[in-house]
Amino acid sequence: MAEQVLLREVGLRDGLQLVSTVLDTEKKLDWCRGAVAAGLAEIEATSFVPAHVIPQFADADAVAAGIAGIRGAQVSALVVNLKGARRAFAAGLTKVNYVVSASEAHSLANARRSTDAALDEFDLIVAERAAQGLSDRVALGCGVATSFGCTLQGEVAEARVLAIVGRLARAGADEIMLADTVGYGDPARVRRLFEGAAGIVGSLPLAAHFHDTRGLGLANVGAALSAGVRRFDASLGGLGGCPFAPGATGNINTEDCAFMLAAMGFATGIDLAALLRLRERIETWLPEERFTGALARAGLPKGFSPAA
Repeated sequence: MAEQVLLREVGLRDGLQLVSTVLDTEKKLDWCRGAVAAGLAEIEATSFVPAHVIPQFADADAVAAGIAGIRGAQVSALVVNLKGARRAFAAGLTKVNYVVSASEAHSLANARRSTDAALDEFDLIVAERAAQGLSDRVALGCGVATSFGCTLQGEVAEARVLAIVGRLARAGADEIMLADTVGYGDPARVRRLFEGAAGIVGSLPLAAHFHDTRGLGLANVGAALSAGVRRFDASLGGLGGCPFAPGATGNINTEDCAFMLAAMGFATGIDLAALLRLRERIETWLPEERFTGALARAGLPKGFSPAA
């Protein structure tokens, strides 16, 4: 059997937070159902943030209620504080993702607090999960944003990133993600940082979140794979970007990443043809957005057969 790699579709969250069109709840649920039908094993479906900050997620509770009946994939949501985590717990989600920025400047712009304060908030979320008796029912993932650099601050010390990774592992994270929020990462640094993180967390799963800002997104996936990473975020059509990080552009493209993994012999469980059909539907919903991706343009190679 081919080795498994998990691709998490984040288009519904990261992909939508910068688009000009606010999708209605039913279209979001349709996107989620389509992603599950195409074989994606995890979907980050919404974000529990104040509606006045990102109006796209004003319907977070309605989306969470709608996905309760979706089977076949783990559906998660992003939270940025304890209040959002409580909403996510109340919604019955089985996975909740939090984010800490390694860049002080980005943390202040994105979360209005220092990195250390954001880490303290994660401790509160872990404690709240335990207090509600959810420790065995709700997984907590935590991403380390700007792990590879920041457009506001510039260089982010690798030692600082690894110290944050250690703190999160000790606090009780079930998954730790290193995120290249603004596309500063390169394959050499990606491999070095993930190898360093793996030496700290042991068997705790590591994941990667790359943006293709400077065309190195899939090259960075390859570097992370060589460091042992088997979990990756991606967004249909390459949508996405951080509203609080100047110059941030789209995520790596789900279709292209899934194709690359299949061509390398990894199993993702993804039906590439179904994924491309879903992309076509989403493009009609977001006609003003720029979609990227080589697979949608060129199609699958003749006779292509993915790993079992």
